[in-house]
Amino acid sequence: MTPSKDPLHGITLQAILTELVEHYGWDGLAQRIDIRCFKSDPSIKSSLTFLRKTPWAREKVEALYLRQKR
Repeated sequence: MTPSKDPLHGITLQAILTELVEHYGWDGLAQRIDIRCFKSDPSIKSSLTFLRKTPWAREKVEALYLRQKR
């Protein structure tokens, strides 16, 4: 079995979001990605609900995570 080429393989959206919030805080995240769920009464749960339904927003979060990891 060849290892996955996807750098996000095996990492949950919750783990990505939690790490970004710990690194940037909600304000820093909202400055980097203009999404209302990061600005208005943010929580991991509400943000996950939004991101799971909104592919473009999830892509932005995943891209920020990958940039932060480099």
